[in-house]
Amino acid sequence: MSKGLAASDQRVVLIKGAGDLGSGVAYRLRRCGFAVAMTELAQPFCVRRAVCFAEAVYAGETIIEGMRAQRVDTLAETLATLAAGAIPILVTPPADLLHALKPAVVVDAIMAKQNTGTHSTDAPLVIALGPGFTAGQDCHAIVETHRGHTLGRVLWEGQALPDTGTPGPIEGYTATRVLRAPIDGYVVPLHAIGERIKSGEIIARVGPQPASEEGVPVRALFPGVLRGLVHPSRAVEAGRKVGDLDPRGDVSHCFTISEKSLAVAGGVLEAILSHGAP
Repeated sequence: MSKGLAASDQRVVLIKGAGDLGSGVAYRLRRCGFAVAMTELAQPFCVRRAVCFAEAVYAGETIIEGMRAQRVDTLAETLATLAAGAIPILVTPPADLLHALKPAVVVDAIMAKQNTGTHSTDAPLVIALGPGFTAGQDCHAIVETHRGHTLGRVLWEGQALPDTGTPGPIEGYTATRVLRAPIDGYVVPLHAIGERIKSGEIIARVGPQPASEEGVPVRALFPGVLRGLVHPSRAVEAGRKVGDLDPRGDVSHCFTISEKSLAVAGGVLEAILSHGAP
């Protein structure tokens, strides 16, 4: 991997959304020598926090597979972080800051299943991940995120496959491997990401306040490894995904970027190189 790159040395790839897919894209592009910056919300909603650069918003910085990301607030901090070889995470940055950064590529990795404000005029090359966009209209290219034969493919026209609402199967488990909030509130973890969980064991509670001593339990429906759990300071709504239980039993999967994220990242890399940017 190349050393630090300032924006003046190489145009920046700006990734909107530092969840697990966006983080996989950032990791692969940075490994290939691109200067990468990311944006996030003040309280990002991420389940697989051990492999999400969004965790830097809460902790100040985070490291994934040896790659460091740091929360920043100004253009000067962004350029200094890039020069140090790390990934700056800009929290709800104002439009003038992003304009000053002059990204050569914008990647929408928000994964909202709809366009929340990305335009094909945002950069010379605008790439979107998954459904909610039309290539050739609100972005130049789309990378397919649906598990299966087309995962990671680049679309220069049309739309990605629609969201099915059903998680992809792992060892035959689909919906049951997703932990959902039984009520509105805050997740109070009783286990840490990477711990082995028994069937029927209480993984967390959802209570009315952060660190509440009362709440409704969230139980494991099968034995596995806790692969993800939302940050305890983030409010959740009833029925929303708040955790991920992995039946494969391999703890390393909790702390390494998934094959899906890397496949999507490969599609983004293809789109950038075939387009000739930056």
